[in-house]
Amino acid sequence: MVATTVDIRLDKGCTDPLFQQIAGQIRSAIAAGHLAAGSRLPAARALAARLGVARGTVDTAYGLLADEGAVSMRRSAGTIVAGAPGAPMVAPGSTPYLFQPAQTIEDTPPSVAFRIDLPALDCFPAKTWSSLTTQAARSAYMTEANPSGLPALRAEVATYLRQARGIRCSAADVIITAGYHGALALTRATLLNRGDSVWIEDPGPLLTRQALEFSGAKVIPIRVDHNGLRVASAIAAAPRAKLAVVTPTHQCPSGVALSLPRRLELLAWAAEAGAWVLEADDDAEFRYAGHPLPSLKSLDRGDRVLYAGSFSKTLFPALRLGYLVVPPELSAAVQRTARLLTGGQPVQEQAVTAAFMRTGRFTRHIRRMRALYAERRQAVAAAMASAFGTRCTIEAPPGGLHLLARFPDADSDTALAKRAAASWLAPTALSTLTMAHDCGQGLLLGFTNIPTEAAAAMVTRLRDAILTRP
Repeated sequence: MVATTVDIRLDKGCTDPLFQQIAGQIRSAIAAGHLAAGSRLPAARALAARLGVARGTVDTAYGLLADEGAVSMRRSAGTIVAGAPGAPMVAPGSTPYLFQPAQTIEDTPPSVAFRIDLPALDCFPAKTWSSLTTQAARSAYMTEANPSGLPALRAEVATYLRQARGIRCSAADVIITAGYHGALALTRATLLNRGDSVWIEDPGPLLTRQALEFSGAKVIPIRVDHNGLRVASAIAAAPRAKLAVVTPTHQCPSGVALSLPRRLELLAWAAEAGAWVLEADDDAEFRYAGHPLPSLKSLDRGDRVLYAGSFSKTLFPALRLGYLVVPPELSAAVQRTARLLTGGQPVQEQAVTAAFMRTGRFTRHIRRMRALYAERRQAVAAAMASAFGTRCTIEAPPGGLHLLARFPDADSDTALAKRAAASWLAPTALSTLTMAHDCGQGLLLGFTNIPTEAAAAMVTRLRDAILTRP
């Protein structure tokens, strides 16, 4: 058998060792099909003389390739490319994506100004949190996580919900989740089969819709009016739906609350249809006129409501912790889903959050943020009125973390949002949150991360960005 010629070019100024250069170029030649299976490589002595290196360098390269299974070293026949003789050794091409996304998920905008889903990161008690984290680290939380959550945190959440949201629950009813979307994932994995109908509010959060569609559910968009979800319309559209996902206290993006008659109507439908209701309630604490509204779960006498909350808007999003209060009938099934789906959440973060709540810091932090947000909300609204005048109308719901600005004579809200993003601002276009029911156009403006003294300058920057045509 005649040895195959191998074109190898060494760069002695390269930081890679010479034997790795030799092995790498032979490996590439095999992968590209230039060296067929069964081909004999040049003898180590001959190749070393041709390359001007020590024989030991080539022996080391051949040995590395043999360890990888790329060649076999036979004493009498020499060094042979592995595989059946004559078989092509072509590297496989890249594997195509299993799913072609409907749209590209872009990186988070570099600025937090006007983002609607963030608490005031500049006012978070970082020193206190750091101290509690150090204490938790000393407690050696190194065992495997409880799939239902750290018992101490479950107990603190249950106590808080009884006091602040009027929900009658115990620690056994609480599951600690990976934020609101973790609660949604547990709910859909436990309750829904492919093809099941689910009511969702329209307009409403895009990720909720996508998560349900991803699981194979049939999403039924239901119009929201000044009294919240139109329950009668939902019953007419899909009376045998398996689940309704609602935000009764503060609907996003409209800001309206579900009226008491419709709450009772929704609960009556769930009881009669044997359906379930997932109540998302992650920013109910922030209401600026009167007291926070009661939760839907507090009215649930038939145990048809699963209650989902999150620490993302009360503490910070990167914590990735939330909670799901489940009816006793579902407790074992949801805990089994949690064990199979996630295995539990990081224990140390749960321990820190439990300590933050146990010492009263959590409720004090919420009270401070409620007062701060009321001030910042007013400052941004006043700055918008001053900067835009009659070119803009501001809708300020009594709760939540954003304002809605409408520009009747301007370009589309998606065009305005794109211009704002080019100036490192992050409002959300209202039209992107609708499915089947037009709710007009506008920009959702988060105000939580805009200090009062900076509101005028930030709004001026927004005006200059969105009213300047490209």
